Amino acid sequence: MTDDYLARIGQLIRDARQHRGWTQSQLAEALGTSQSAVNRIERGNQNISLEMIARISEALDSEIVSLGYSGPMHLRVVGGRRLSGSIDVKTSKNACVALLCASLLNSGRTVLRRVARIEEVYRILEVLSSIGVRTRWINGGADLEIVPPAELDLDSIDQEAARRTRSIIMFLGPLLHRMDRFRIPYAGGCDLGTRTVEPHMSALRHFGLAVTATEGIYHAEVEAGVAPQRPIVLTERGDTVTENALLAAARHDGVTVIRNASSNYMVQDLCFFLEQLGVRVEGIGSTTLTVHGVPVIDTDVDYSPSEDPVEAMSLVAAAVVTESELTVRRVPAEFMEIELAVLEEMGLDFDRSAEYAADNGRTRLTDLTVRPSKLEAPIDKIHPMPFPGLNIDNVPFFAAIAASAQGKTLIHDWVYDNRAIYLTDLNRLGGRLQLLDPHRVLVEGPTRWRAAEMMCPPALRPAVVVLLAMLAAEGTSVLRNVYVINRGYEDLAERLNEVGAQIETFRDI
Repeated sequence: MTDDYLARIGQLIRDARQHRGWTQSQLAEALGTSQSAVNRIERGNQNISLEMIARISEALDSEIVSLGYSGPMHLRVVGGRRLSGSIDVKTSKNACVALLCASLLNSGRTVLRRVARIEEVYRILEVLSSIGVRTRWINGGADLEIVPPAELDLDSIDQEAARRTRSIIMFLGPLLHRMDRFRIPYAGGCDLGTRTVEPHMSALRHFGLAVTATEGIYHAEVEAGVAPQRPIVLTERGDTVTENALLAAARHDGVTVIRNASSNYMVQDLCFFLEQLGVRVEGIGSTTLTVHGVPVIDTDVDYSPSEDPVEAMSLVAAAVVTESELTVRRVPAEFMEIELAVLEEMGLDFDRSAEYAADNGRTRLTDLTVRPSKLEAPIDKIHPMPFPGLNIDNVPFFAAIAASAQGKTLIHDWVYDNRAIYLTDLNRLGGRLQLLDPHRVLVEGPTRWRAAEMMCPPALRPAVVVLLAMLAAEGTSVLRNVYVINRGYEDLAERLNEVGAQIETFRDI
């Protein structure tokens, strides 16, 4: 590599490390090297192998350099432009990922309509293909066909792809009915006993699953004949925890009661899909689910996941911060009620169309037309709650909206450690956000946004929030290394360009 390339790669590594909140010593420990070596790499003073770049990317959960093309993807944004026209909401990322995992329950052919073509989905597809599942895009790439083999080849699992998706944990529920003993990788940072993992294990023990973790691998063993003897009470009302319990219950030959279940949008989509497979689920939309499982599922199924309320919120926020009149179509009404109520309280001027059914025949959709409005800070703090409260993933968008409003808004993101820290990246663009602690940030508006060049935050929703602020900022901004946005959004830049934005995709290595 030339000295120029080494310097540019070193700068990318340094920026990714700083956004992760790590010191050079912490990165060195993760890599098994010295702090001085990390310092030389970041200064461009040390040759670096592709293997080391890959290890650094995995440690920082950031795409530093990608093989097969010229390098990480960046966005150049010419801001200060008004958006206009209409834009459709895509299908739910989280529902599509859950349904891909659920396809492992079925021995027949599964067709999923209008699957989100995003990096998170691609990683799950790579994992499925590596264990023998045949997947292919059909109908001009709009839909996805999934056909499982008679026997899964878990020994050939694509470990790199598995570690790049946190959704791999949802393989546990379906697989415990297919084999007595198996191993799957887990994403870096997910350790047994942590808040995000232990509730899964607690729920799945009722089905005989015992898991130990060593060196980045889940070692799973299933004790035959073990079945829930009483209702399963989830220790956390989490979406993926509920989905894993549902996936395990679906092929349990009996009745499983799941209490303290999430009733969020992706959980409901999974329940609707399970019903298509012949599994009866009572209590959909409530916190108590009663699952009448069937031991063998072998059916050809065709299902359309519903639209994504978090993407809908992203697009509404884009209209708000750019002071635009924009129609956001196919918004899941039921899962945006609280958000819209808060926005109405803040003074947002918008209309809702009559409701109509999504393609799954169950979810209620509406079209929202948002108009330029003079917003006031809400009286109460913005904080998430399990559905039907304000969606956890929609909280970050209120940082950009609050920055556009008159007054001070307290945002309390109590669910995720440190995610609030990434919202302070808006200060680079002219925002006035004060971090009170790792979970709370005070936002003062209105904001005169200004252009800047910066590294993409490593968290999906804060990354999109930064992009939206760049749309509002006069001048040209650059957002570097946007892999994290592509994990959760399909062609977001191109779709925003269709309604008046000016965003250019480029690479520089």
